Amino acid sequence: MSAFESIKQGLEEAKAFSKGQGTDALVHEIELLEINVSAIRAQTGLSQAEFARSIGVAKGTLLNWEHGRRTPNGPAQVLLALIARKPTVVQELLSNQN
Repeated sequence: MSAFESIKQGLEEAKAFSKGQGTDALVHEIELLEINVSAIRAQTGLSQAEFARSIGVAKGTLLNWEHGRRTPNGPAQVLLALIARKPTVVQELLSNQN
């Protein structure tokens, strides 16, 4: 099967699944993490501006996350989960680059 045919089949299966139709597709369910961005930032001891800069997002984005207007997703969610487990991870990684 060509790459195009494989992608086409996958899209057709996704469409069928979204309509509640049975398919032979393997479905993976991913549990989203509940992330309290304010608490994570507080663990680091950084100001909003410092924290936003350290993780490479705009301060406005951080404020939206902290106030619940937006939710971090994708790589940002993973990075925040890492920081929640080890608040110094970003500073340690960046300081070792010199």
